Amino acid sequence: MAQQGIQLDQETFCCSICLDLLKRPVTIPCGHSYCRRCINDYWDEEEEEEKIPSCPLCRQTFTPRPFLVRNTMLADLVEKLKKTELQAAPADHCYAGPADVGCDFCTGRKRKAIKSCLQCVASYCEQHLQPHYDVAPLKKHKLVEPSNKLQENICSLHHEVMKMFCRTDQQCICYLCSMDEHKGHHTVSAAVERKERQRELGESRQQVQQRIQDRQKDVKVLQQEVKDINQSADKAVRDSEEIFSQLIRLMEKRSSDVKQQIRSQQKTEVSGAEELQEKLEQEITELRRKDAELQQLSHTEDHIQFLHNYPSLPHLSESTHSASINIRPLRHFEEVTAAVSKVRDQLQNMLSEGWTKISLTPTDVDVSLSPAEPTTKAGFLRYSQEITMDPNTAHIRLMLTGGNRDVMRMSTPQSYSDHADRFTGCPQVMSTESLTGRCYWEVELGRRGGIVAVTHKDIKRGGGESGFGFNEKSWAFNHYNDSCSFTHNSIETPLSVPSPSSNFLRTVSIFQPRRVGVYLDQPAGLLSFYSVSDTMTLLHRVQTTFTQPLYAGIWLWNEGDTAEFK
Repeated sequence: MAQQGIQLDQETFCCSICLDLLKRPVTIPCGHSYCRRCINDYWDEEEEEEKIPSCPLCRQTFTPRPFLVRNTMLADLVEKLKKTELQAAPADHCYAGPADVGCDFCTGRKRKAIKSCLQCVASYCEQHLQPHYDVAPLKKHKLVEPSNKLQENICSLHHEVMKMFCRTDQQCICYLCSMDEHKGHHTVSAAVERKERQRELGESRQQVQQRIQDRQKDVKVLQQEVKDINQSADKAVRDSEEIFSQLIRLMEKRSSDVKQQIRSQQKTEVSGAEELQEKLEQEITELRRKDAELQQLSHTEDHIQFLHNYPSLPHLSESTHSASINIRPLRHFEEVTAAVSKVRDQLQNMLSEGWTKISLTPTDVDVSLSPAEPTTKAGFLRYSQEITMDPNTAHIRLMLTGGNRDVMRMSTPQSYSDHADRFTGCPQVMSTESLTGRCYWEVELGRRGGIVAVTHKDIKRGGGESGFGFNEKSWAFNHYNDSCSFTHNSIETPLSVPSPSSNFLRTVSIFQPRRVGVYLDQPAGLLSFYSVSDTMTLLHRVQTTFTQPLYAGIWLWNEGDTAEFK
């Protein structure tokens, strides 16, 4: 009866090698006890390494290898512990449920796994994970969050862990695959491929985030358009009422009609703008959802899971709506006022036969997402973009000053550090900022001129084909002395520059487009170069398709040439 009061501790009867209850317990000469199979396997490994058999706990060595005898008393106690169910069972929340990852080493009811090992291809609870923290060879294993998909990391053909990626066939493979079915293919480690895909993922996120910013700008423009429509409509109502007050007895009914038409048109215009605004906000929400998916994938620790899930990501589709909104000058309802004024001035003649000529001509409030290029400098400045030059791209003969916004061609090399992005063939430099949506910037060129360009980032850095305009990835406006031209894909188009009629003025104005304005509508594929003074003079316009973000560029031919971004 007294024995029933003895409290048995489960850990006392656990094998320190397998961390489970002792099975066929044996006691070695130092006094420590282990499962017969565990200690035999341990000593077998030591003998293979030509080591003397030792105790895993106290490290005492034994020569020769001890003969193992079953510890009968300890075996009986373990059996009693099992029968009386006195071992401390984990709380229910420690056991793995249907949605949890179970420990692969637990017998019977499995506990929740807290980590999965990519090398062992197994998941471990807290108890069975401990050797990965204590045993030196296991410490080097890669532990990740628990996963039920570890078997996807195993090659179905060779039953080896897949640690490589075949770029030729775009699939994960094991080392044996690279020597057999994929021999001669372009293969890299999964970690290297993950790094490359991670970079692409980052660029995709940048594009999504940039598009979100563009859509937010468009929403603000539409909000301003709604405000302008309302203000213009209100002004038209006031002007119309003032005019019709002089003709109240004859024109009261007509005044009411005009007011009703204005309000109706106002409602239509505002409704259209608000509808477009709602669509843009929906697109922003969808883009944020996609950004969250990309972010979640980017945080996946398991390279293989990352590569398995990467192709299933939805491709960032083209925007349903263009990123451009054309806003007319604030003359939404001025035609109404003009028509009513004409009625007042010609009332006597029009009352009998000319009334039908008075019509409320709807203003074309273009709040569609198709762009119209601005016509005034103020209009261009709405899309002003601050440009800074990237020192890592600057040719060694170019010096950057003024916060990297001023460029000068030097006679001596500058002390730039080596960088893969640096231009080595032509004395040119490109911007730090990528250009998407609608952008406008101005460049003040020196006395002899230079080349103002836009370019893709992956343009070559050396050789003749790296020059702006001498490849299919860049578009260049060239002004040198008194001549101008446009170059793309090595095709040069001479341009005529408007000059004043006076011969004297023509002589002193041989460099009219000294300040060059560049307007870019990247989604619409529109690129325009202007000579900027009190007015905007179009020098050249390009309509094409831009498949990726662009960057501003400068190419200076001669020593002392300069370019300043304004």
